[in-house]
Amino acid sequence: MHDGALARKLVDFGPLQIEFDERMLVPRPWTELQSRWAADLLPQMPEGPVLELCAGPGHIGLLAIQQSDRSLVQVDADPLACTYARRNADRAGLGGRVDVRRGVMEEALEPDEGFALVIADPPWVPTADVVHHPNDPLRAIDGGADGLDHVRTSLDVISRHLLPGGAAVLQVGDLDQVDAVQQYVETRLLGLRMERRRRVEGGAIVGLASANPA
Repeated sequence: MHDGALARKLVDFGPLQIEFDERMLVPRPWTELQSRWAADLLPQMPEGPVLELCAGPGHIGLLAIQQSDRSLVQVDADPLACTYARRNADRAGLGGRVDVRRGVMEEALEPDEGFALVIADPPWVPTADVVHHPNDPLRAIDGGADGLDHVRTSLDVISRHLLPGGAAVLQVGDLDQVDAVQQYVETRLLGLRMERRRRVEGGAIVGLASANPA
């Protein structure tokens, strides 16, 4: 089915209007908290761009950088998501600062690229539970047997590309997954430390920081 066959939709996300269609996960209003948290951190971060992993139509990263002068790299494996991310960057007047890359997150970056802040919204629904979300596209929510396959990959990418003194804001499903994130970070010696956690309606958000000073 080609892009023109489906009605494009617009949803308000903070002051932004985000375009998407029914083949995509609807931007969820509560994820604005992730954007706001990232935006609040930016003035304290070292010089450098922002990275958004599993960007979808790009709403979380766009809102995070809107009030700053930071550039943004957005990565998603879905070509449709990348198309909408580019449209939404242009719609927000941020197209000149946004680089949208199609590819799996562990391959989309150059080895020497570093980022002051990383935002990640990976799929986190356990495979056995995706039946409870019939209106959501499978590839956008299926996180593997325990829901953490893409979360772990996100953490590995963050570890490799976060600048000293930088931070990351990661979305997961619940506080049990938050605990699993902390265990993974500590046992894999990723050079990250967990600084904050917050349970919200619809999921949970984790704040991580580089263990290496700027």
